[in-house]
Amino acid sequence: MLFHIILTLTAHLTVSPSSSQFFQYDFVSLSCEEDDSSAGWTLRRNTSKQQRTQCGDGWGKPAGSSCNIRYTYPSDSGVYWCESREGTVSNMVNLTVTGGSVILQSPVLPVMEGDDVTLLCKTKTTPSNLPAAFYKDGSLIRKQPTGHMTIQHVSRSDEGLYKCDISGHGESPSSWITVTGDTLTCLCFCSFQHSQCDDNLMTSVGQVT
Repeated sequence: MLFHIILTLTAHLTVSPSSSQFFQYDFVSLSCEEDDSSAGWTLRRNTSKQQRTQCGDGWGKPAGSSCNIRYTYPSDSGVYWCESREGTVSNMVNLTVTGGSVILQSPVLPVMEGDDVTLLCKTKTTPSNLPAAFYKDGSLIRKQPTGHMTIQHVSRSDEGLYKCDISGHGESPSSWITVTGDTLTCLCFCSFQHSQCDDNLMTSVGQVT
């Protein structure tokens, strides 16, 4: 007899604006989109200085199921997630705040194989659509005249650590882009570096015979 076991997340963390990198003093809103509002979801984070602190405890301002950071600082860089009173967790997102002049706007969450992904290399000052060089795992991919690069029909081979550079302005921090072939997928970043997710933070499908 065949059984399908599906472990699902009951809250989903979203970031607005949808980006994994931000400039210092940017506004960021994080929201716990809940399947079960009675679970009492709290937004938490790990940073280089503090672990498992919740929104309102020295950072951010709670607003219903959201947490607003009015002015971001490099110290806000870290891993964010929603957690219920029972200890259930949502997907995790890794956010980077830089005091530099260049950021790479890339998907916060994993992207599906076959989708197109657009990366934007952005400066803090205008104009922001300057020529930019894009790198993956330290190697130059291509140079684009307007600061945009689209990866068409992404595959697992496109997964990696991306950054960009704008001449005369500087280099962005690096961000990991995850590519998945499944609609049910691990949606987390478990540390500042890309790493294997804990079993209890995964959405997966298993089979028992």
